[in-house]
Amino acid sequence: MSAASPETTAHIAFQSLPVIDVSGLRSGDARQRQKSADALGKAARDAGFLYVTGHGISSELIDRFRKRVREYFQQSHDEKMRDYIGYSVNHSGYVPEGEEQFYGAKAPDRKEAYDVNFDMLEPEHARPMLGPNQWPELDGFKTDVKAYYDEVFQLGNLLFRGFALALELPEDSFTRHVNRPPSQLRLIHYPYNPDVPTDRPGIGAHTDYECFTILKPTAPGLEVMNGAGEWIDVPVLEDAFVINIGDMMEILSNGLYVATSHRVRKVAEERYSFPMFCNLDYDVRIEPLPQLISKERPARYEPQVCGEHLFAQTAQTFQYLKKRLERGELELPKGSKGLSSFGREAGGQR
Repeated sequence: MSAASPETTAHIAFQSLPVIDVSGLRSGDARQRQKSADALGKAARDAGFLYVTGHGISSELIDRFRKRVREYFQQSHDEKMRDYIGYSVNHSGYVPEGEEQFYGAKAPDRKEAYDVNFDMLEPEHARPMLGPNQWPELDGFKTDVKAYYDEVFQLGNLLFRGFALALELPEDSFTRHVNRPPSQLRLIHYPYNPDVPTDRPGIGAHTDYECFTILKPTAPGLEVMNGAGEWIDVPVLEDAFVINIGDMMEILSNGLYVATSHRVRKVAEERYSFPMFCNLDYDVRIEPLPQLISKERPARYEPQVCGEHLFAQTAQTFQYLKKRLERGELELPKGSKGLSSFGREAGGQR
């Protein structure tokens, strides 16, 4: 099977997201790390979405980062288009409104973005989603945005260790494969326009392609689907990050953790959102971990190459990549999945 069957979706009919303090994952006491990991794992199984506190990232660093992002998006459209993502070699740069469109969307999303990837400067390791970032000339942007990227990247490694412990695996089972990952930070701007129809979403319903996402939003708008198929609002908790399970972790966990569908409704105020999509290295083969396969729970997913899955999904979503596919300049990797092959979307569950 390419994705979980409907009956394997274990999410409960949650009405709010669990809040997990992950500071214990830094403890020198193995029992304390396991206790925090177990709480993290339970939230991932029950909801696939959760808040984390105790993350250790300073509010001052976050404030500087937000300031630079606002400065960038206050520029004119022509100024921003000088950094158009289609000019990059690693899928980094400015994403204008309408450039990307998710599965089943009836209209373009109401947002613009700037995408920042792992800044990989070694040509011998270049891949379609891996290379040197395209950085704008705006003063202080690279310094403050990269500082934020690096801190959240380390939080991702902490969570990778936590998920490994929660799945009863060696603590470094995932982090040993995090060296040059195609892990992307998106700087997303949702402008407020009262004249936009109510049915024009900020982002249409989807699951995330990677292992998990670390999100920092500035205003309400995010909704997630619970186990009963209901859309649940996700309020902003100022000192917390929002975490959600993605496609790759669904495969690795053999469906114990299921990617959760989410969307952003029409915003009631200007909104910024900063998702960090945490991945393993590009060439890592993603398949159900042997320790999580049994006679009672056989392997439920076909293997995927981590970076190839990300590239295939991205190439089917972004206009500039779609055009290259149509012109024969690009090819999807062999065995690529179509959009919405995981979570509740799999098998037409939405």
